[in-house]
Amino acid sequence: MAPPDEGAAAGGARRRWVRRETLLGLALGQFVSLLITATGFASSELARRGINAPTSQSLLNYILLAVAYGSVLLYRRQPLTIKWYYYLILGIIDVEANYIVVKSYQYTSLTSVMLLDCWSIPCVIVLTWAFLKTKYGLRKFLGIGVCVVGLILVVFSDVHASDRAKGPNPLKGDLFVILGSMLYACSNVTEEFVIKKSNRVELMAMLGLFGAIVSGIQISILERKELHSITWTTGAVLPFVGFAVAMFLFYSTVPIILKICGATMLNLSLLTSDMWAVLIRIFAYHEKVDWIYFVAFAATAGGIVLYSYKGSNEVETAQVAGASDEHGKDRDEEAGTQNPV
Repeated sequence: MAPPDEGAAAGGARRRWVRRETLLGLALGQFVSLLITATGFASSELARRGINAPTSQSLLNYILLAVAYGSVLLYRRQPLTIKWYYYLILGIIDVEANYIVVKSYQYTSLTSVMLLDCWSIPCVIVLTWAFLKTKYGLRKFLGIGVCVVGLILVVFSDVHASDRAKGPNPLKGDLFVILGSMLYACSNVTEEFVIKKSNRVELMAMLGLFGAIVSGIQISILERKELHSITWTTGAVLPFVGFAVAMFLFYSTVPIILKICGATMLNLSLLTSDMWAVLIRIFAYHEKVDWIYFVAFAATAGGIVLYSYKGSNEVETAQVAGASDEHGKDRDEEAGTQNPV
C-alpha cells in the first residue's frame, strides 16, 4: 500500500491530466466548429455561383482521407480490427447525412435548419445511452440545456432578418433536416464506438474509401448534368478545394474528440459554428448583428464548459475505468501474442 503522501500526489497528477484532457477537448471542439463554419462559407459561395452539387463537394474529402490514411494503413500491413462491411454502412450513412442536410437548404430557411439541427443532440444522447452505456448526470443535462437555449436565442434574433422567408417547400425541407440530424447522430455514435475498439488511422482510411465509392456512385446517378454545366473558373475551383481541405481537417480531428469527450460533446461544440459565422461577418465583412448573438454565444460556450466539467468523483471513476480498459487491453494483447491467429 502506497504511503498517503504518494497516493495524494498520484491523485493530484491524475486530476491534472483529466483537466488537461478536458481543456484539449474544448479547444479541439472549437477548432472543428470553426472548420464547419469554413465549409458553410465555401458552400454559400458555391451556391451564390449557382453550383449545386453537394455530393461532389464531399467526394474530394473522402479521396483525401482514403489516400492519406490508407497509405499509412498499407504501410503498417495490419489486418482490419473491424469487419469491412461495418465501414461500408458507416460510409453510406455519412454520405447521405451530408447530402440530405445540404439539400434541405433548397426547401426551407436557414433559421429552420439551425433550430431543427439540434435534433441530433437528443438522438446522440439516446444512442450513446442505449449502445455505449454512457451515463449522464444532472449537470450534463443542464449543460446541454444551456447550449440549446443559446442556439434558440440565435434563431429568435434571425426572425428580424431577411432569412425569415419560409422557402418553397418548408415541410419537405424540415423533414430533410430532421432525417439528416438523425443520420449525423448515428454516424457520430458509430465513429465513437469504432474509435474505442479500433484506431483513428483505420477508421479514417476505411471511411474515406467507402465514402468515395458511395459518393462516386451517387454522383453518376444524381449530379452528372450539374457537373457538366459548371464552368470551372478559379472562383469555382477555390471553394471546392477549400471545402475539401476544411472537411479533411474536420474528419481527422473528430475521432480525437470522440475518444476524449464522446459524441455528445462533439455535437454541443458544433453549435458554436453559427456564432463563429456571425463574428466572421462582423470583423471580415463589417456587418452589424443583433446584440443577442453575443448573449447566445456566451450561453452556448458556458453550456459546453458546464457539460465538460468533471468533479473529483468523476475524475476518480474515469481513471479507474481507464485503468481497467488498459489492463484488459494488455491481457488481450498478451493472449494474442501467445495464441496468434
